[in-house]
Amino acid sequence: MDRLGLYTGHDRPLTREETDAYRAAVARRARGEPVAYIVGRRAFRRLDLSVTRDVLIPRPETEVLVEWAVEVVALGGAALDWGTGSGAVALALAAERPDLAVTGIDRSEAALAVARENDPAGRVEWLVSDGFAALGGRRFAVIAANPPYLAEDDLARAPAELGFEPREALVAGPSGLEALERLAAEAPGHLEPGGWLLTEVGAGQDIAVRRLLEAAGLTAVTAREDLAGMPRIVGGRLG
Repeated sequence: MDRLGLYTGHDRPLTREETDAYRAAVARRARGEPVAYIVGRRAFRRLDLSVTRDVLIPRPETEVLVEWAVEVVALGGAALDWGTGSGAVALALAAERPDLAVTGIDRSEAALAVARENDPAGRVEWLVSDGFAALGGRRFAVIAANPPYLAEDDLARAPAELGFEPREALVAGPSGLEALERLAAEAPGHLEPGGWLLTEVGAGQDIAVRRLLEAAGLTAVTAREDLAGMPRIVGGRLG
């Protein structure tokens, strides 16, 4: 029921089926399952996205990644969402910059099935890819990434809700930097001259990731804060 329906039908008794569904949803929430998985939807930027337990739940801090990408990519450029999950970043870029040719890649076929469901118009090119493997020699004006960046010990200390999200999209390895190290090493070979690599990072990782991007030959390397004031997105330019 939409918001208007709640006002106009607030006194309508629930059917038995509706009551049973509500009670089942409350029970799932009581066990700690995130609301987004229970209702199957999540808002991101101007989008209303389908989400399942095959994908991470899109979060507000990732919107900073989209904002920066929209700002730096040239008119008519090619944009890549590396590790697209639900397709949130790719679809936001396609919606806010219709001039872009947007590609989303993920190694999870189940995640890409969700992304394709969120793209009924076929605005984005979706590819199954382990890293950049499926892209050959293709280059992009901007590569936006939200890789796994938790260390194995981090997940054990994290809120219980994270246990419902796909572990492979959260945990990079013992240090938490493994996926970011791979991204920094491989992404410059898929950037156009002047192209940008932008990646979300975890708490306290910004300095280490800035060094990774600089060591990979990127310039103008800097970080941007999320709404909580935490350095959340690190980016650098090729050339």
